Amino acid sequence: MVNQTVTKPIPPASLAQEQRAEDVVRQELANAYQILARLGYDDLTYTHLSARVPGSQSFFMHPLGLLFEEVEPDNLLQMNLTGEVLHGTQAQYNQTGYIMHSALYQNRLDINAIFHLHTTAGVSVSAMQCGLLPLSQFALHFFNRMSYSDYDALVLDPKRHGEKLVRDLGQNKAMLLRNHGTLTLGSTIQEAFFYTNFLEKACQVQCQVLGSGESYMVPADDVCEQARGDMQNFETDLGVRDWAALVRKFGLESKG
Repeated sequence: MVNQTVTKPIPPASLAQEQRAEDVVRQELANAYQILARLGYDDLTYTHLSARVPGSQSFFMHPLGLLFEEVEPDNLLQMNLTGEVLHGTQAQYNQTGYIMHSALYQNRLDINAIFHLHTTAGVSVSAMQCGLLPLSQFALHFFNRMSYSDYDALVLDPKRHGEKLVRDLGQNKAMLLRNHGTLTLGSTIQEAFFYTNFLEKACQVQCQVLGSGESYMVPADDVCEQARGDMQNFETDLGVRDWAALVRKFGLESKG
């Protein structure tokens, strides 16, 4: 007797829920591109943001060549973790973006959004031997929670570069890519934005303080630890409050 495997069809209700979840992620990720463009955190057609439905083996990212301000829910690419484009069209394959985001999603199941930027302040601090200093309350969000990855040319090799990023990041949600830029992650798009915004402000403050040539003060380690915990516990859902405010400010649509 031959055993036959019967594939059960996915109930329409489950398909509808899956589509609804993808629609929400598409809209919120497009909003992230729009918000970062309005804040001046973008870099022409370079850098990239991505997000996925929790538990999914695919993620969304914009096609290489679009400005952040041009990204809409309908022009986002959906890619699987082996680099195949499932939905959407592209003029040029973004190999560096795919390798960076795919490697992290495969190894960090808690992560559902990844933002990579090249802001002037972020790149400047990434090149400082001292790294991010606890010079401001903005920076204390990352006290003893910041990772660093030494520059190793363009991210073009999944094994050499992808595995290195995963190893260097560890369990943190923020990393300075030396001489390159910033990488921030979150369990939600809002959380990734939360870390992105605070890291950018921390880097801006550090550049101004060090550039002033004046002596500066650094809080004691125990105070920094206390402040980081207090600020993390102050938010029930990291980033949601500021995110909602910016969505209103910029007149963006929200499906969440």
